[in-house]
Amino acid sequence: MSLQAPISRDTHVVLRAAVLEFRESESRRRHAPVTIHVGRPDRVSPTWVVGPGQRLDAALRTDIAAGLLHRALADRALRLAGTPYAWLTRSGGLDLHDADAAWSAAVRGACADAGLAPVFVVVTRDGWVDPVSGVRREWRRLRRWRPPG
Repeated sequence: MSLQAPISRDTHVVLRAAVLEFRESESRRRHAPVTIHVGRPDRVSPTWVVGPGQRLDAALRTDIAAGLLHRALADRALRLAGTPYAWLTRSGGLDLHDADAAWSAAVRGACADAGLAPVFVVVTRDGWVDPVSGVRREWRRLRRWRPPG
């Protein structure tokens, strides 16, 4: 399922959490590996790290996405949270790369086989983008909200 503007408040909160998590985990000195995640950013989610120079064909990417989806759905807490989100984290800007489209197709294929329609976005330090619809959100200074006091 591709995102359509305006997005729901829950989707905004979840995707903002994905960007924050990535920003806090990425070192500026070292490029983060391309990683596919399925679940919810506010919980521990199954991931797959694409190794440097690793070449994956469409069938293998779909199998990986299906395995991550299966693991996410096996987690009772994730299952109760509703349809899982899928996101690809990578360094660079929000301009789309070939890998973004390839992983988007793989996730859509795996989810179609499972009868689900999850949200798939690409997450960078700058924000997130849906590679199908082009809906995006960028931040210049994203900070974790802390209650006053």
